[in-house]
Amino acid sequence: MAELMGGIKRTGRCGDFTTGDIGRKVNVMGWVNKRRNLGGVIFIDVRDVSGIMQVVFKSELNAALFGKAEKLRNEYVVSVSGHIIERDPDTVNPNLQTGFIEVVAEELRILSEASTPPIDMDENSKTNELMRLKYRYLDLRRSTLQENFKLRHRTVKVARDFYDENGFLDIETPFMTKSTPEGARDYLVPSRVNKGSFYALPQSPQIFKQLLMVSGFDRYMQVVRCFRDEDLRADRQPEFTQIDVEMSFVDEGDVISINEKFIQRLMKEVKGIDVLLPLPAMTYKEAMDRFGSDKPDLRFGLELVDLSDILAGSGFKVFSDAVKNGGSVRAINAKGCGRIFSRREIDALVEFVKIYGAKGMAWITVEENELKSAIIKFLSEEEIKELLSAASAEPGDLILMVADSDKVVYDSLGGLRTELARKLGLLKDNGDFNFLWVTHFPLLEYDAEEKRWTSTHHPFTSPLDEDLDKLESDPGSVRAKAYDLILNGVELGGGSIRIHRRDIQKKIFNLLGFSDEEAHERFGFLLEAFEYGVPPHGGIAFGLDRLVMLLAGEKSIRDVIAFPKIQNASCPMTDAPSRVDEKQLRELAIKLDHDQL
Repeated sequence: MAELMGGIKRTGRCGDFTTGDIGRKVNVMGWVNKRRNLGGVIFIDVRDVSGIMQVVFKSELNAALFGKAEKLRNEYVVSVSGHIIERDPDTVNPNLQTGFIEVVAEELRILSEASTPPIDMDENSKTNELMRLKYRYLDLRRSTLQENFKLRHRTVKVARDFYDENGFLDIETPFMTKSTPEGARDYLVPSRVNKGSFYALPQSPQIFKQLLMVSGFDRYMQVVRCFRDEDLRADRQPEFTQIDVEMSFVDEGDVISINEKFIQRLMKEVKGIDVLLPLPAMTYKEAMDRFGSDKPDLRFGLELVDLSDILAGSGFKVFSDAVKNGGSVRAINAKGCGRIFSRREIDALVEFVKIYGAKGMAWITVEENELKSAIIKFLSEEEIKELLSAASAEPGDLILMVADSDKVVYDSLGGLRTELARKLGLLKDNGDFNFLWVTHFPLLEYDAEEKRWTSTHHPFTSPLDEDLDKLESDPGSVRAKAYDLILNGVELGGGSIRIHRRDIQKKIFNLLGFSDEEAHERFGFLLEAFEYGVPPHGGIAFGLDRLVMLLAGEKSIRDVIAFPKIQNASCPMTDAPSRVDEKQLRELAIKLDHDQL
């Protein structure tokens, strides 16, 4: 039978007591984590967010109390009073902060009874994730997840403290704003007062933080919720959190410098790791040429080798045609894999690169006295010699080659590089944190389907000064004042120096296919603000969920978000999104097309 607390106060949290409290009378409260009945003695572990306290009930001391303890089951909520004593040496648990002490129970109150949980509450639970998310409030009782949220709390605290100490103001921006579709889809919110009109939930505070710079605030930060109606992956959610930063009168170096100091401070305070500054950096072009990715994982090698010049005149037309048509031939030397990969495994890698648009993949196995490959007969001795030299090939190596457009080659070998690392066990979490700035991204990308240029980042990113004269003549070669921070192959954050000149912003809108009227319709309030004096400004946004995921060593951001969504953007616990009744729809002047449902 559950009882009221009856004025009894908790002395402290379970995990906060130490050997210095021996002899003290305390009252602990929490959940029964485990119960062990040894006949005349019952041990229970009382758990709260701070840790575990072992409580002992002895029938020889209080038979009635012992009888009450026999009724306890896992997940009952209890209040236990008693004196702290030193544990017998045989029962010491050095893995617990409270493992050298225990409470001898003198009073027990059952504050709440509990049914048998529908999921396994063990730390190494085998319950499938969907069930764990359906009963998320139970799943969150596991200490592993609670530690993740303590880590998240500390990360946010370090961010707020750091940016406050460096002159940034924490300013909130609106959640209900104007829809300016560009990139991912907006979540729309109908207005009851303005029937037929809709707000959009912000994909980022981008425009508002730029307006705050126009307003003269100089330095802004915010821990902000953002919303994107896009397909989900392990590191994406429809609602997510950013550490958002903007600064005035700065260039790329200024933004990078202060924000890598934040990373240095965070790693020291949260992980106890010293990070040397400046962080390494490379341009987008170098990252693509070396790793086939603009977010390369630097924990392992397997770098790309450009064989285009060597094989441009090759008798193997797949190679020569790729180069002739403006593409390239590139390779990865999988060191030692010629000895350990079977033909079936190599064929599986050939099929793997086709996911990225490659039509196939050539390969050479290097042995002591010969090369094994179907393409050797098409290559001259000089080409083979130069190819092996460029790839630093040695006996036992496996050289994997893709020839196609640069995009297909980069995507295929960039993906293959990660797949090889996975197969070779190079992606195991060993506590390494390899940060990298990637800079000078292309400003624009050409969308062949829509036959127009699109922004690589967003339409407010400034071109490099030296590339301004190419905006009209060769827009695809224009580089941006943009920078991403990468950690172990994951994009932690990205930002740019913004356009602060109205004439350049107008040129970009025109390149993106916006007429003056369309640009004004979407961004008129920003363009109007630009008439009244705009400081040079720039910023960055860090993905808080991804950052904490990596710091915690988790594989999915769902493990660092209290109540996450699943792949179809639904919540198994609340059954959101859900239908609403006709009265609510009528108030919003909305009628559903049931044929589309």
